[in-house]
Amino acid sequence: MVLPPKWKCLEDHVRRPWLIVGFSFLASAGAGAAGDATPPSRDAVWRAIFARPLEASAPSDPAAPERIALGHDLFRDTRLSGDGVRSCATCHDPAKGYTNGKPKGEGLGGITLARNVPAIYNLAWGKQFFWDGRAPSLEAQARFPLLAPDELASDFALMIARLASDPLMRERFLRAFPGEGEISERTILASIAAYERTLVSPPTRFDRWVAGDDQALTEEESAGFDLFVGKAGCVACHGGWRFTDDAFHDIGLKGTDPGRGAVEGGVPGLAQFKTPSLRELAYTAPYMHDGSLPTLRAVVDHYAGGLVPRPSLDPNVVRDLTLTESEKTALISFLRTLSTDAGPPHRD
Repeated sequence: MVLPPKWKCLEDHVRRPWLIVGFSFLASAGAGAAGDATPPSRDAVWRAIFARPLEASAPSDPAAPERIALGHDLFRDTRLSGDGVRSCATCHDPAKGYTNGKPKGEGLGGITLARNVPAIYNLAWGKQFFWDGRAPSLEAQARFPLLAPDELASDFALMIARLASDPLMRERFLRAFPGEGEISERTILASIAAYERTLVSPPTRFDRWVAGDDQALTEEESAGFDLFVGKAGCVACHGGWRFTDDAFHDIGLKGTDPGRGAVEGGVPGLAQFKTPSLRELAYTAPYMHDGSLPTLRAVVDHYAGGLVPRPSLDPNVVRDLTLTESEKTALISFLRTLSTDAGPPHRD
């Protein structure tokens, strides 16, 4: 692909999916403008790539609001845990960006789990779940921690018996699932997943810039964005409005966790992990699948000199990246524009 002069800064990335989409979009738009041979500006390219879609399509059936409200409450209901003490919200705390604020999850009896608790914003657009992608749907994902002996350590017979003993809960399931109505494994998981699909991160200052407000970002934040899509190569994996490619990569972290290499669909021996979204990242520290990087500065330092070089290192990762102190500060300043200024958007 031969790029116009204004696009030369993108040349290193033209084969990456986000840019292919953006260029196609802009080429199509340009073709529709009769006699207009002026190529789109650099900012127009990026605004197309990072533009938010319309919100996730709301379910059309009239029982959907009941199902979502039921899922909201089940997400917080300790009757779903074996000991009757914990719930989904124990680890996915709304006040902490749906994480637990710790390097790793905390399981039954306070044991430390193997991986970091990921935030759960914008999962309505996801296709594979968990750091290793072993769950193909949100319903399948919800099942794992409910049954895992080191997490909620429950079983569906126990959950159903507890919920069915509550007349109000029986009535709520009837309203949420008309024609089916019974409390079952399917309806419990469907309710939780329906609620989780509503957790959409709100627009931030970066989205104002995407929408055309040239004053939405400071000069330093704009410089950080230039690094993000240019020299630092972050956009190779963190593209699109959710800032994730939903794919799996080896990014050069230390450790022995086999990641996707240990599950169906992965390559045995290849320790790859899912690219996390960067939305609301100001509230979801510490970072990475193992929670090993406590701050955004630590994340930037990892990519700028802290990588473990090995043959499996993902080709999208920029080798031998060096950043000055001012560049690191600018990049972090930009990353913070992907979070709301007032704190985690869901804190109920």
